Amino acid sequence: MDTPTEVLHRVFGYDSFRPGQQEIIDHVVDGGDALVLMPTGGGKSLCYQIPALVRPGVGVVVSPLIALMQDQVDALRALGVRAGFLNSTQDFDERQLVEAEFLAGELDLLYLAPERLRVEATTRLLTKGEISMFAIDEAHCVSQWGHDFRPDYLALSELSERWPQVPRIALTATATPATHAEISSRLGLDQARHFVAGFDRPNIHYRITAKSDPKRQLLDFLRTEHQGDSGIVYCLSRSSVEKIAAYLADNGIAAVPYHAGLDARTRAAHQARFLREDGLIVVATIAFGMGIDKPDVRFVAHLDLPKSVEGYYQETGRAGRDGQPATAWMAYGLQDVVQHRRMALEGDEAHRRRQVLHLDAMLALCETVGCRRVMLLDYFGQKGAEPCGNCDTCQTPPESWDGTIAAQKVLSTVLRLKRERGQKFGVGQVVDILLGKTTAKVLQHGHDSLTVFGVGTDLGNAEWHGVVRQLLAQGLLAVESDHGTLVLTDASADVLRGQREVPLRRDPVRPASRASRSSGASGASGAKGQPVAELPAEAAAAFERLRAWRGAVAKEQGVPAYVIFHDATLREIATLSPSSLAELSRVNGVGENKLAKYGEQVLEVLQATAEDS
Repeated sequence: MDTPTEVLHRVFGYDSFRPGQQEIIDHVVDGGDALVLMPTGGGKSLCYQIPALVRPGVGVVVSPLIALMQDQVDALRALGVRAGFLNSTQDFDERQLVEAEFLAGELDLLYLAPERLRVEATTRLLTKGEISMFAIDEAHCVSQWGHDFRPDYLALSELSERWPQVPRIALTATATPATHAEISSRLGLDQARHFVAGFDRPNIHYRITAKSDPKRQLLDFLRTEHQGDSGIVYCLSRSSVEKIAAYLADNGIAAVPYHAGLDARTRAAHQARFLREDGLIVVATIAFGMGIDKPDVRFVAHLDLPKSVEGYYQETGRAGRDGQPATAWMAYGLQDVVQHRRMALEGDEAHRRRQVLHLDAMLALCETVGCRRVMLLDYFGQKGAEPCGNCDTCQTPPESWDGTIAAQKVLSTVLRLKRERGQKFGVGQVVDILLGKTTAKVLQHGHDSLTVFGVGTDLGNAEWHGVVRQLLAQGLLAVESDHGTLVLTDASADVLRGQREVPLRRDPVRPASRASRSSGASGASGAKGQPVAELPAEAAAAFERLRAWRGAVAKEQGVPAYVIFHDATLREIATLSPSSLAELSRVNGVGENKLAKYGEQVLEVLQATAEDS
C-alpha cells in the first residue's frame, strides 16, 4: 500500500500536508475514530479521502449534499480515484451499476445521503462489501443546538453498532463548544480523538455596514470591489432573492436566484451555472451553499441578518477557499433586529431560548467596537486571539459614546405611550415623537401633547434608528411578536432611574471604496491589507490563456472548471512556465492522472503564449 504522503503527491499533486491534516489521516489509517473541527477551505476532505485510498476496502462518505454528489464524484474521477454515489436522483440502472462496482471492490469511495442508510437494502449492501472507513461529513447536522439540524443524521450513531471494527471520522467547519459536545455525544464519539484546528480564515475581510439603501449599497460594493467576480448574496426571504437577482441583472451584473420555491430543475441549472461559469453571482436563501467547493468565490454578501454566528461563519466561509483574498460583507439595520427579535419569540420554550442566545451573539458581533475576527474566534472557543488588522473595525475603528440620555429619551417615550395613553407603537412613531414631527398619525393620537414630544432634535432620524437598534440589541427594549411594537424590558428600569450607563456605537464614516480585488491576474489586497504580488505581464498572459483553455475543456466535459485545475495551480504554472512534463509534475495540484490527461495540452498553451509574446 502507498503511504499517505505518497498518495498526496501521486493522486492530488501536493508535496506536503496542511497543518493538522497528517496527524488526523495517520490516526484514521491506523483504525482510530476521529471528530474533526476544521474551517471551510482547511482541507477536511483529504482527511477522509486519503485514508480511504490507503486502507483496504471502500470508504463510505455520508453527506447531505445530494445536489453536489455528482460534482464531488467527477472531481475525484478527474484525479483517477474510483468514486461513486447512491442517492434519490438516480434511476434503477444507475444504482445497480454502482452497487455492482461496490461489491466487486471497484470503488475507492462511495458517497451516500444519510437517508439511504435508513433503507434496509442499503445496509444489506454494505454488509456484503469491505468497508475501509466511514466519514460523516457536515457533522453539525446532527446537532439540534446548531444551525442546520437534519433528523436523518440521528441514525448515524448506529454505524458503530453494526460495524464496530470500522473507523469513523466526523467532520464539520462550524461548531461551538456546545455543538461540538452534542456531535460527540449523538454520534458516540466521546472516546474518539478530537482534532480542533484553528477557526481563523485570515484571507477573509469581514465588513458590516449600516443599512440605508441596501440594493444600491450592494451594487456599489460589487462595482467598486468585485466587478466580474463570482460570489453569493444571501437574503432572508424568497421574494427578496427574486427582487435582488432581477435588480442586479437589470444593472448589467450576471446574477441568478436560488431558493426552495423554485422547481428542482431550475435550482439545479442555476447551481450548475454557478459552479461552471466565471463571474456569476447567485442570490440565495440559506438553502444554497453547503458543500459548494468552488474555490474562487471572491465574496459573500448578506442583505439580511443571519440567524446565528454559526450560520454566518459557514456562509462567509464559502468565500476564498483557494486562500486568496475574499470579502464577507453585510448590510445590517434596525429592521433586521426587529424582525429577528419577533422570530425569536416563536416556538416552544427551548426553541425560543436557543434562538435568543443565537441572536444575542449575532447582534454582539454586529455592534462590537472591537475586532470582529477576535469575536468570531472567541465564539468558537478559540480564546486570546490578537486583533487581525483585516476587518472593518480594525481598519476604521468605530467610536463609542455615552448614549445614556438618548436611551432614557427613547425608553421614556415608550413608557409614556403605555402609561398615559395605553398605547404601543413601532419604531417610526417613537422617533417621530422624539423629533417633534407633526405627522397625521402624531396629531390623530395627540402625541404632540406628550412631554417627550420634540426632546430629541439633537439627533437625526437615522441616528435615532441606530439608537433604537442598539437598545434592542442590548435587551433594553423588546419587540412584541404580533405587531412589532416596542415594549420595555426588566432591564429598562435601571436606565430610566439613572442606575445604568448605556454605551453606544457610532458607525464610522467609511473611506472611499477600495479598488477592485479581482480574482484574475491583477493585484489584490491580502490578509492584514498586504497586497498580493501581481503576475508579471508574460505570466499574466499565460494565466489568461490557461484559464480560457481550462474553460473550454470543462465545458466539453460538462464539469466545473476547478475540476480541471484550480486558479492557484494555473497561476503557479504561468509563473514557473515549465517546459517539460517532469517540470510540470512539480507544480502543486498536478497529480499523476492530471499530468497524463492534460500535461501536453498545458505545455502547448504555454508554448503558444511564448510565441505570441
